[in-house]
Amino acid sequence: MSDAAPPKITVVTPCFNSARTIRETLDSVVRQNYPNLEHIVIDGGSTDATLDILREYPHLTWFSEKDDGLYHAMNKGIARATGEAVAILNSDDCYCDGILKAVGVALAAHPEWDALFGDVIYVDDQGGEIFRREEACWDAQIVLFGFGLGHHQALFIRKRTYDKLGLLRHKDFKGSCDYEFNVRMAHAKCRVGHIPNYVVRFRYHERGQSADKRVVANMARESLLIRQEYGIRGGLIGKLLGYYARIKRQVEKLVILGKCDLIPGTWHLKRHMRAKTEFTSNTQFPGSF
Repeated sequence: MSDAAPPKITVVTPCFNSARTIRETLDSVVRQNYPNLEHIVIDGGSTDATLDILREYPHLTWFSEKDDGLYHAMNKGIARATGEAVAILNSDDCYCDGILKAVGVALAAHPEWDALFGDVIYVDDQGGEIFRREEACWDAQIVLFGFGLGHHQALFIRKRTYDKLGLLRHKDFKGSCDYEFNVRMAHAKCRVGHIPNYVVRFRYHERGQSADKRVVANMARESLLIRQEYGIRGGLIGKLLGYYARIKRQVEKLVILGKCDLIPGTWHLKRHMRAKTEFTSNTQFPGSF
């Protein structure tokens, strides 16, 4: 990074009764030693030891009050953010060492990018690696046809992009606001860069929403509605477009990275899925409770 001040990055961490994991999350941000950082924690009114832990980190800006769920908390943090770019780091996930410096360098080198994203390491409850998800590049067509390339924990969106496109639609979607924002960026022809770095260790565990089959089923329903809203056909044609997007993604990975996924990520995650996990939230997923 040059002698010029690095771009200011705001990290937003939504949480609710996260005492078991949030210290590891906060420490992963502190270890970045990034010189122009704002870390905002939006707590949903925790009743465990979460707030006691937050008080141990004086650099944090944090608020605690009941909200309408994960995406509402994200929106509250994004609205308060003063950074040039905004990232979301959930309270059970951790940044890979040195990633904020790499992101800052990329943001400074590419002022034309409206957002950027990197790669993800999926881990289990104990931090053991499950698999690594790597992407080749941003492709708006792949996103529109059904595959959200920008995993929200690995996505850094410029504040100007939120100012232009609006916040997450937390009142419309309970589990797919991040995918909808991917689609919104693709539809708006945003310029989204990719850096070949592992950004985050994304935890798949018994207290998380992502491993809950009820939540995943609702996300599939919402994703279909989102694609239809943006003019993508449903039914058989929609399924074929989805297959095309997944094949195109693998071809791009083969051409750009020199490799592709021989085993789908869903297969790696299959044994970690649960019919019902023990996550806590201020929102309910339709048909799940």
